[in-house]
Amino acid sequence: MGILEKIASFFTSNMAMDLGTANTLIYMKGEGIVLNEPSVVAIDNNAGRVIAVGRQAKEYIGRTPPNISAIRPLKDGVIADFDVARAMIKYFLERVRKEKKVSRPKMVVGVPSGITQVEKKAVIDACLQVGIKSIYLIEEPMAAAIGSDMPIDLPRGNMVVDIGGGTTEVAIISLSAVAYSESLRVAGDELDDSIVRYLQKKHQLSIGLIAAEKIKIEHASLYPSSDEHINVVGKDILTGTPKSVKISKAEIAEAIEEPVSAIIDAIRRALEKLPPDFVSDLNESGMVLTGGGALLKGLRERIEIETGITVHVAEDPLISVVMGAGRALEEMDRYKKVFIN
Repeated sequence: MGILEKIASFFTSNMAMDLGTANTLIYMKGEGIVLNEPSVVAIDNNAGRVIAVGRQAKEYIGRTPPNISAIRPLKDGVIADFDVARAMIKYFLERVRKEKKVSRPKMVVGVPSGITQVEKKAVIDACLQVGIKSIYLIEEPMAAAIGSDMPIDLPRGNMVVDIGGGTTEVAIISLSAVAYSESLRVAGDELDDSIVRYLQKKHQLSIGLIAAEKIKIEHASLYPSSDEHINVVGKDILTGTPKSVKISKAEIAEAIEEPVSAIIDAIRRALEKLPPDFVSDLNESGMVLTGGGALLKGLRERIEIETGITVHVAEDPLISVVMGAGRALEEMDRYKKVFIN
């Protein structure tokens, strides 16, 4: 290796990215997670320029004047607004590269299992245009399984259910390949939407998605105590004035029942389509729940009751995908079969 190559290799550190609907995480080889930010961009519409990205931009949601837009460029786990996504990826990568002195890295990117060729190209193009040397794609449930220490290379069925912001990924993995997968576009965001719609319909109360997300994280439970109540402040739909409503935690459970049922139905469909030997494997080892949705109180118990299969929640479900993508990056020879074309 020549002196110039040695200098270049010193400044090159390969990375893995979980480009999520709700959050973007970046993992750097040898360092672990170096960025974890909301996937949100705030834009000045008059000047056509980015004014905030990530955590700061998320604070703008629902609070912007007409000349500013707070945009989430990913919808259902894939790029919906290419220009804004490219600006976001560029901002995050430049921040990491500046802090860590990285030049033209290789990158592993987690994508939904149901991604189309057009969506795949959008992800690759966005990364190439911001200076990534080469891109490897890995399906999110595969990355989540690796990040959750599942024995994916053995000839046995491993089931992972990854509930993110935009998609729920249900997959069966065996011999380092996905034997069955379904990418359901119902996940954390739909839970938030359901809370908003419920309060509008039942209490004529309008709240924002950020407030709904806070209710979900802090108070939602599929098995609430009947006497638990919380105060929700919003806008009276009829008068437009501020309004406070006391709602029970049982009502929150009712509000999110439809998307929760859709996720459980997807798990049931997977089990129905599996060969008996795989089902026998799952009966022994159980399934693993990852993603932010895995933190919903009572979901593990509900899935166990409805499927009869033991459910394990990943040790840190919010970072399972990026940690798995990072491990695949660090051990490319071992995991070369898991990357998709």
